Amino acid sequence: MHEQSELVIKPGMGALHYWKDIWRYRELFFFLAWRDILVRYKQTAIGIAWSVIRPLATMLVFTIVFGTLAKLPSNGVPYPIMVYTAMLPWQFFANSLTESSNSLIDNANLLTKVYFPRLIVPAGSVIVGLVDFFISLVILFGIMAWYRFVPDIRMLLLPLFLVLAFMASFGAGLWLSALNVKYRDFRYVVPFLVQFGLYISPVGFSSAIVPEKWRMLYFLNPMVGVIDGFRWAILGDAFPVYWPGLALSAFLTLLMFIGGLFYFRNMERSFADVV
Repeated sequence: MHEQSELVIKPGMGALHYWKDIWRYRELFFFLAWRDILVRYKQTAIGIAWSVIRPLATMLVFTIVFGTLAKLPSNGVPYPIMVYTAMLPWQFFANSLTESSNSLIDNANLLTKVYFPRLIVPAGSVIVGLVDFFISLVILFGIMAWYRFVPDIRMLLLPLFLVLAFMASFGAGLWLSALNVKYRDFRYVVPFLVQFGLYISPVGFSSAIVPEKWRMLYFLNPMVGVIDGFRWAILGDAFPVYWPGLALSAFLTLLMFIGGLFYFRNMERSFADVV
């Protein structure tokens, strides 16, 4: 009788080895991200144009409802610009969260066959969200040119708030992707969270309309600080930042990001058994 041999592939032990593994598997990371970019709109009639149509349609609806009907203030800035400036970080967050939360389930066959740092999978989904972000940013410049709106030098600080948006997206994505493996109900919870978050975040309106006594409580939503930071960087003094609230949002975003990393790492060993 022949004895059956079993091949066990183990990841490098310890945090240092893990991050080295991520660098070693960087080509797989780029491959997964590029694959997701290619297949995302592959079978749609208008392809990547959806990444432009969705935020434009949302901007139009919010402009009509909040700007024309409700007549909410836009602080002297054309309402479409105010809304679309907020749509940039929100769409990035929403798309990244949706894609990354399902990324492990969608790549179940890959997870069960070979070892690689599983962190690569949700990270690749966030990169796809970045592609949509930069496409939308070009559209924003077009809208600003149409309204002859010129940003000032603080526009150079926009990458700082983009980093904050990335941490919020990736941190929340890590939590939900790991939870989705264990509890499949989260596949249905995430779309609700994204839709609910759109209306409690200052996308269609300015956070300045929130009463001051509730302002710090409102900033417990990390995306409030991100959106306000984008508006301040792009639209200038028309949307001054409530700095204590921004500091709170930044702290909560950092906490969510670090917590997501630790939770994902702790759950990672069980992914192949559960999916």
